[in-house]
Amino acid sequence: MMETVGIVLISHSIKVIEGIKEIISQVVDNVSIQLAGGTDHQMIGTSVEKILSAIERAHSSKGIILLYDLGSALMNAELAIEISQYENIKIAADIPLVEGAYIAAVEAGMGKEIDQILESLEKCF
Repeated sequence: MMETVGIVLISHSIKVIEGIKEIISQVVDNVSIQLAGGTDHQMIGTSVEKILSAIERAHSSKGIILLYDLGSALMNAELAIEISQYENIKIAADIPLVEGAYIAAVEAGMGKEIDQILESLEKCF
């Protein structure tokens, strides 16, 4: 199986990103889509630790794209990238979570490079 860009979905609610992953899995099955939803205490919010763990699971030599729902998720994603040991992690900024995750997963599944996927997302939104 070819290696693909990994994807991390970050949301204040684990239920939101579980639903998005379920939608995507109907059309893409060869891309690592990892979830970081809710706080460490299963409350509404985000967690740097959960994001780091999802980055670890999604790691790929082709890179990782992080998509998020609300502003504080972006701040925690940026902090997680700074802490992470990995290179080539990029945030899809100002991209709608559902539609962006779907497009990113389809394009990753086609074997596209991280910058090609981000360019497509920026063109679409």
